Parts: sequence; C-alpha cells; structure tokens
Amino acid sequence: MTWFAKLGLKQKKAMISTALYLSMGKCAGKQLLNICAMQIQLFPEIFVALKSSQPAAVPLSLMKLTSCLERALGNVFLLIGKECPFLLRDLLVSKELAEVFGQSVMNILRVFIGSPCGLNLRNILWHGFASPQEIPPKYCSMLVLLTAGLGQLLKIYLQRTNFKFIHRPFLTFTQLKELIIFPDINDEVLSVVEELIKKSTFVLKIMIPFWEAVIMKFRSHRYADCIILLLTQLETGLRKVFTTVNKCPKRFLTAESTAFYTTFDEILAKQLSDDEINHLPLFLGEPAMEFLWDFLNHQEGPRVRDRLSHGEINVNDFPKEVTNQLLAFSIVLLLRFVEEDVLSVSKENASIKILIDCANCYCSQFHPVSQLKKKILYCEESITIWPQLPLVPVEQIQEATRLGSNSEANDCYHLIMKISSELQHYVPQVDCNLSNLLDNPPTAKWSLLLHELCSKRIRTLYCPRSVLEVLVILQKISAHCHLVSDQIIATTEIRFKQWTQKTLRSRQRQNYLRMLNSIKLLSPVLQLLLLLITLELVNIHIVNEKNACEYQQYLKFLKSVLQYTENLVTYSNQEKNKWDESINITHLVLVKIWAFTDKKQMLMHLAKKSPNKIIL
Repeated sequence: MTWFAKLGLKQKKAMISTALYLSMGKCAGKQLLNICAMQIQLFPEIFVALKSSQPAAVPLSLMKLTSCLERALGNVFLLIGKECPFLLRDLLVSKELAEVFGQSVMNILRVFIGSPCGLNLRNILWHGFASPQEIPPKYCSMLVLLTAGLGQLLKIYLQRTNFKFIHRPFLTFTQLKELIIFPDINDEVLSVVEELIKKSTFVLKIMIPFWEAVIMKFRSHRYADCIILLLTQLETGLRKVFTTVNKCPKRFLTAESTAFYTTFDEILAKQLSDDEINHLPLFLGEPAMEFLWDFLNHQEGPRVRDRLSHGEINVNDFPKEVTNQLLAFSIVLLLRFVEEDVLSVSKENASIKILIDCANCYCSQFHPVSQLKKKILYCEESITIWPQLPLVPVEQIQEATRLGSNSEANDCYHLIMKISSELQHYVPQVDCNLSNLLDNPPTAKWSLLLHELCSKRIRTLYCPRSVLEVLVILQKISAHCHLVSDQIIATTEIRFKQWTQKTLRSRQRQNYLRMLNSIKLLSPVLQLLLLLITLELVNIHIVNEKNACEYQQYLKFLKSVLQYTENLVTYSNQEKNKWDESINITHLVLVKIWAFTDKKQMLMHLAKKSPNKIIL
C-alpha cells in the first residue's frame, strides 16, 4: 500500500486540489505574462488567497486583478487605437479590443466586470458594496482563467500582426511632501483603532473584517492592500452618513442594475441628483471635505482611488506616506461616530489628540487656489535669488545705455510708480511703501507681504466656473513669471562665466550688457505682476459679482497679461536674448495694466471689505 493510499479522503482531496491550483497557476502564469507582465507577482498571491480563510482575501485579490486587467486591456487597446478610454465600460465595448480578442470574449468580460446588468464585480467591490465572503471564490478563479486566455489570444494576435506590445509605465506620486499632514501612525494608535472599529457607528458591523484587514495590512507593511481596503470602507461609511443627513435611506442600496447607486462622486458633490443641497459637507465641515477632495478628486492631487482602481499605480511599490495619511484621516472620522465617553478616553492618548488637531486644521493642498499660492511663492523665491547673481562692474553695465535710447525704460519706471501707488490702497495696512518695488534687489518686506497674503484662507469648496477660469489664467501668468526668472538666472550665470573667460564675441558682449541693464527693469515688473495676481487671488470670489460683459472684459485683460508673460519667456530664452524687445512689450503691458487699474475694474477694487490688517 502506497503512502497516498493510506491518506484519508479529506487529505486526498486537499492534496489533489492544491496540485490542481499549482498546475493551473503554472500554466496560467505563462499566458498572464503576455498581458499583465508588470504585475505578474499578483497571481501567486491570488492562488494563495483562493485557499485562504481570511474574509478579505478574495475581495482584495479581485480588486487588484480587475485594476491590473484594466491597465493591461488599455495597453492592448493602444496597439490599434490612439486614446485609451478612461472608463472600463467604454474600454470593453471598443472595437479595438474586439478586433484583438473577438467579440464573444469581450461579451464574457462584460458580464463579469463591465456592465451593471452583469455581475459588475469591479464596481461592486471598488465602491464598497460587497461584504466579506459575499463574492464566491469561483468568480475570482474564473477571472484568472479569463485573463490567462486573453494572454494566449494576445500572443496569437501579436504573432500574426508583428505588432510590439508595450506596457505603459506606472504613474508615481511626485508631491509626497505636500501630502504629509498627519504624523506617522504607531502601534499604540493601531491598538486604539482595533477597539474603535467595534464601537464607531461609522463602521457597518458586517464590514468589520475589512477594517481588521486594514490594520493587519498596515502592520505588515502591505500599504497598497491597506489603502485599497480602506478606500472601499471609507466610501461605505460615508455613504451611510450621506443617506442619513440627507434623509434618503433608499440611496443606501447595493449596486443594482435598475437603481442609481451612491458613490464618492455623489457623496462629495454640492447638490444631490434632484438638485437639492447635499447636507454632508455642512455636517463634516470644510477641513474634512477639503481633505477628501484633495485625495480623491482634485486633478493636481494624488487621486488615489482613481489611480489604484484603474491600475495606474504599481501596487508593489506603494508609498507608506499616502496610506498613512488616509488611515490617519479615517481614524479621526471613526472618532466622530463614537459615544462621548469613548471619545474622551481616546483623546487622552497624545497621538490620537495630535491626529484630531491635524484634521481640524486641514487646508486644501491641491485646489487651484492652493496651487496658485505655491506658484506665487516659488516665483518669489526665484526672484529673490537675483541679487546673488554674479555681475560685471557697474561702469561696464552702463556702457549698454549708449547702445540705445532709455526713454522707453524711463516710461516703464514711471508707470510702475503709478500702478504701485494705486495698489497701495488695496493691500493690508502694513508698514510697507510699494514704491520700494523699484528697489533692486527686491526688499524683504515685499517677500513678507506676499507670504502674508498667501497665508489668508480662501474658500475652495465648490468654486463656480468663473472663479476656476480666472485661477487657470493666474496660474499660467505666475508659472511664466517663474520661468522668466529661472531663465534669467541661468543665462546670467553662463554669460558671466563666458565674460570672465573672455570667450564672448563683440555682439554677445553687447547683448549681455543689454540683458544686465534690462534686469534692473524686469525685477520690479515681475514683483509688480506677482503682487497684482496675489491681490486678485485674495479677492477671487468677487469675480462672481461682475456681469457677463464686465467678466469678459476682465478675462480679456488677464489674457493680455498672460500673452505678455508668454512673449517674455520667449525673448528671455538663452537662444533668443531679445532684451530691447523685452523692454518694448513691457512698456505696452504696463500701459494696459494702468488703463485697466485706472478704471477700477480689478477684483481688489470691487471687494466690499478691506483686507484684514497685517502687521509686518
């Protein structure tokens, strides 16, 4: 009798089942390499999950598989198409994928992951509708085999067409420093959270295993797994609060094909689908709403749910910083839905108290208002470098004045004085005379004034279209000013080195001297423009008080300033060095600014209240 024959029936079945899984994994893996090569390590994890007793294992595997598959299908689409559809449902009905895989195969995929009339596994899981163990493991197994089949079909198609299959590179989070608001979560805090999830009404009882898995994944440094599960439960909890405060319990439904179901898009919106006011923002407060918009919606933000669910991020190299921030915010949210005695005890923990304080003080980091503030201060920082630039002796710079008339430059100085005197009435009451904008180098008080203005809190939630349009133009003006400054810094350093080494030709020498002479004018001009757009930013919401005609005139004025900065970028480029032309267009734009300012049509002029007093 062999050792196998001596085994019991259950043991035999277990061994055969394991062998089949391993065989299937080995066979499927070869085909999966064709379509999901950049996430191939995901599939051994799925086979382990299929045998796991952990409630969150299969749902997590399915979410990761659907995002990986969506990314891979997008890569296949680009073999033939030019612009990959953003939504999975549009991708699955594309003629491009049908051409590669066949329409019958695409119809099967739509049944599993692409239509509310089918299983709709992807949306049900990613939007937090499915409870632990609600999705049978057989669906995950079937999707793995489907993916392997797609790999085989792709291999055949590539052999027939000789096309080269290219995997798009993953996106990375480039602004991690701006994301870090909360301190690192330690094990002491995680222990508190383990108790909170049992006591907070934010958590649905049936979903507790998901929250327990969140903590477990964070502890084991599986940060992508942690945040994927956390996002689904954050949406589930907020959906519960949303339907409660808006008194629409019917909206708290599972994802049915015949019903409009509630997701983050509706939860975070200003109005409900029937145009009634959404009461959730008022209930949560601005700091919480700004955090959610920053992490989920704003185009310049991380948009973690979109990027993870669409497979744009490498889950094997997900940054701890992002997960830490969302988990910290979620902890504070849990605390808002506990009994008073539980809250009091939790606040006694110093680490928890810090998290609450950070959440209450949160200001948007990625709204266009915030982005403009950063651009202004980056530009200010660049301009303040100018005084440190190496320069040739003053008497040699003065030779440039004999190369042409200075009348236009003098007119520019005069206009700057007039505009500065006008702006003086609309800045905070500070011990700072704006005539010092003509000072070269820039004064410290000018920098401090910009910092003070940019520190003012400006409403960001649900900005009207007119506000957003103006912000876009102001951002572009600021970015071009910064580029001009950087170009001047780079050119000055290079030309000075060439000057000292005496490698400049006669014409280059004269052009260099013109540039140095022009810097004396461009410094106060850039300072003036930065102050101007900062004052407009502080009063940005006043734009809603303009009528249609006034608004169009205002946009036209801003676009003329934008055109000037674009031209200045071109003229100050090291390859162009058109410094006389720079003076000419500077004079023209200053005339326009003065004319518009004199009409009192700037936002600062229309502001009903004076800015708060700032003491420098």
